[in-house]
Amino acid sequence: MSFSHATAEDLVIGGGPAGSMLALRLAGAGCEVTLLEKEREPHHKVCGEFLSREAVEYLQQVGISPCDLGATGIGSVRLSSANTLVNATLPFRALSLSRYALDEAMLAHAEARGCSVRRGALVEKLTARGDHWEVQLREGESICAKTVFVASGKHDLRGWSRPKGRQSDLIGFKMHWQLAHTQTEALRELMELFLFQDGYGGLSLVEGDVANLCLVVRRSRLHKIGGWTELLAAILKENPHMRHCMQNATTLWARPLAISPIPYGYLAKRPGGIWRVGDQAAVIPSFTGDGMSIALHSATLAVQMYLAGETADAFSQQLHRQLHRGMALATLLSRMMVTGGGRRLAPVALSLFPDAMRWIASSTRIPDNALIDASTHAGVHAELRATHGD
Repeated sequence: MSFSHATAEDLVIGGGPAGSMLALRLAGAGCEVTLLEKEREPHHKVCGEFLSREAVEYLQQVGISPCDLGATGIGSVRLSSANTLVNATLPFRALSLSRYALDEAMLAHAEARGCSVRRGALVEKLTARGDHWEVQLREGESICAKTVFVASGKHDLRGWSRPKGRQSDLIGFKMHWQLAHTQTEALRELMELFLFQDGYGGLSLVEGDVANLCLVVRRSRLHKIGGWTELLAAILKENPHMRHCMQNATTLWARPLAISPIPYGYLAKRPGGIWRVGDQAAVIPSFTGDGMSIALHSATLAVQMYLAGETADAFSQQLHRQLHRGMALATLLSRMMVTGGGRRLAPVALSLFPDAMRWIASSTRIPDNALIDASTHAGVHAELRATHGD
C-alpha cells in the first residue's frame, strides 16, 4: 500500500444532506472545501424521507427544488393502532423525496459551487494535531485540515463516538415497495403513521409512486420474534389498516436496510473542537419528521457561525439551546409510543383532542425565531448578539 499526504482548508466528512449543505454554503462563500463521502455510488439510506416546510425552505435557499426532483406532497397524517384510525391535517405542507435522489442532487450542487467531492473516501481515524487536524483514510492517504466538520450521519468515527441518547434500544428498518394501484392512490398527500407492539413506523410515497416503509422496533422484540420477515408479518397481523395498505404490494429490494443503534434524544453539548452537524449533532425521533430539517438547519447555522469567527463549542451550545425543548418532548412521546399503554392511549387521546397532532408537529420543530434567512442572515446575527450580550 502506498501512502500519500494532502492538505485541505475546510474538510467535511460525510456527503448526506448536512455535509452537502455545509460544503456548498462554504464553497459559495469562497472557502476552499473538500468533502469526503465513503460510498462510491449513489445509495439508499434508512430514513423516513420526509421534508418539512423548514427543510424545503433551506433547500430552496441554495437552489434545490425537491419538486423538480419528483418529490410528492404530504398534507395530512393518519395514525393507526390495532383497529383505530385517527386523521389530522399537518400545520404545514410537506414533501417526500428519497435520499437516493436528494443526496445526489445536493452533492452535485456542492461540486457546482466549487467543492472538491471525493467518493469512496472512508475515514479511518481523526486526530487533533495542535492547530490542525489529521485525517487518515482507509486506502492509506493522510489529509491535514485546518477545520473539520463531521457530518457522518448515524455512523460514528472511530474514537469519536457519541454518547447514548435517551432512547437507544431501537433498530431501524427501511424498504421500498410498489403498492397496488388502489392503495397508491389512497396514499397520495398522506403519511401513514402506524403503531405496533414495541415500535412504530411510517409509510408514504416518494418519487415515481414508490412507497417508502420505514419503522423502528425495540431490539428485544426483534430478537424474540426472529427477524425482518417475522416482524413484518406480525405488524400486518396486529394492524388491519396497514395490512390493507400493503395488500398485493411487492418489494423493490431483496432485503430491507437496517441500522442500530439509533441514539434518539441525543443532543451534543461539547463536541471536543470539531464541528458536528446533522445526526452527529442531534438525533430526534423519526415520527416527528424533523430529522432532515435539523440536519439542514445545523449545517446552515454552523456555516454562519464559522464564518463569523465563532468556535465549534459555541455553535454546539447555540444549537442545543434551540432544539432541547422540542427534542425532550419528541423523545418522551417516542418512549411512550413503544409501550403497550402508549399504543392504546395515543389514538384515544388524539380522537378526544383533534388538534393534539398539529400541536405535537408544531412543538417538536425548529423554533421559527431560530430559522436562518439566507438573504439577510439577520436572524442568526441577532441571536448571536443576544447570546453574547453585545
